[in-house]
Parts: sequence; C-alpha cells; structure tokens
Amino acid sequence: MSTPSSLESLIEALRCLPGVGPKSAQRMAYHLLQHNRSGAQRLSDALQFALGALRHCARCNTFTESEICGRCLSNKRDSSQLCIVETPVDMNMLEQTHAYSGLYYVLMGRVSPLDGIGPGELHLERLLARASDGVVREVIIATNYTNEGEATAHYLSEMLRSRGIRVSRIARGVPVGGELEYVDAGTLAQALRERRPLAG
Repeated sequence: MSTPSSLESLIEALRCLPGVGPKSAQRMAYHLLQHNRSGAQRLSDALQFALGALRHCARCNTFTESEICGRCLSNKRDSSQLCIVETPVDMNMLEQTHAYSGLYYVLMGRVSPLDGIGPGELHLERLLARASDGVVREVIIATNYTNEGEATAHYLSEMLRSRGIRVSRIARGVPVGGELEYVDAGTLAQALRERRPLAG
C-alpha cells in the first residue's frame, strides 16, 4: 500500500530542516500525527504566524517584527562598533558572552561558490552602506572559522579596508578551560600564531 500523498508531502517538508534525513523526517511526521496532533497544530500555527510577522531589520538584517529591531534602537549599545556574523544564531551566541556591547550586521549566509552563493547573493551593498554611515569606527568580522567563513572574512576585509574602514577579526585558539593534550594541532598552531604579550 502506498503512502498517502499528504503524508509524503509532510515528510518531504520536514526534510528541509538541517540535519534531518528521510528516516528522521518520517519518524517526526508519524510522531506528530500519531502521538501529538495538538503539537503539530501549534507548530503549524507558529510557523504561519512567524512567516507573516517577521521581517529583516533595516539596519542589522536580523529577524524582527518591526522595521528596526530593539537592539539597534537601544541607546545602551556602542554604535561605533559593528560586528558582522553569518546568522542570527551566531549573534545570539555572542550576546550570551556579555563581552560585546556594540551593534551587529547579520549576513544571513556566507560566501560559498560551491553552493552558488557569491557576494552578490549576500547583498553586501547594504552592509557597506551601514559600515560607511560615519558613526561606525570599527568593524569586527565574526564569521565562522570554516573554509566558507574564512573566504567571507577575507572578501569583507578587502572590501571594507579599501574604503578606509578599520577592520578586525575575532581570534581563535585554545578554548577556555581546555587542556593542551586534547586540543587539535590546527587549533594549537593558530593559538601560537595569535599569541599576545602578557600585561604587567
């Protein structure tokens, strides 16, 4: 007996989630329909509401329900610093450190030629306008340390420096609380290269 087309559509839709393959999508679909139909309805309603209510912030490009998000409107943030991240999740992680009080710009992606994503797909003209507003004094590039993140950081630094904007990059190295014997050689080598003098 074949699977009903509506069930197949649900399974296929669930596969759009990161890390969800055919088997996981099938398990999720059956679980929602068999054991948690009210949860499925809440999920459907929440998705519909989010799709209708959320837009991109006109300044930082993250998700917001207003034209400009609350973080960008806050007078407690240092508007002279602009930190560039790949995703809203990355921005949230930086916020959890309580070590940064400037503003952000969310790329909503990264340069990835293999996936057909070049600088044009990231609409970098908006970032350039934001970084060149006369208020920003330093741009901090906080893209991930993946091949794509590094390529994005290189492209951004060249683009911004060519316009006289001061650019820095978040450091990488040994994690806090990490023991050297458990750190991979690449991370350890980078920590050595990015060493800095001790104060005092």
